[in-house]
Amino acid sequence: QVQLVESGGGLVQPGGSLTLSCVASGRGFSIGAAGWYRQAPGKAREMVASITSGGETNYVDSLKGRSIISRDFTKNTVYLQMNSMSPRDTAIYYCSVLYLGQTYWGQGTQVIVSS
Repeated sequence: QVQLVESGGGLVQPGGSLTLSCVASGRGFSIGAAGWYRQAPGKAREMVASITSGGETNYVDSLKGRSIISRDFTKNTVYLQMNSMSPRDTAIYYCSVLYLGQTYWGQGTQVIVSS
């Protein structure tokens, strides 16, 4: 069993930055590969960033060049830093991990980009 808790969402002005955090916990679980997803109103959930156990990262085109996914093994935490944000980034952001064949999700953190 793995628990994921996201935080760091909120209201940000266009052009601003935000860093989301996802703290993982669970007996014997250590953060490895993980992904960040988002779901905008009326749209399907999409993966926006991922990191492999080896540290390779991947981003959806709309986040490339302005976002960084990273992790801290000592804190069992994955981060998503987003810069130059626009209203199109407004969504609920979720982190997810795959562990022993099961996918786990956090409860999500709301991000609103608006002036």
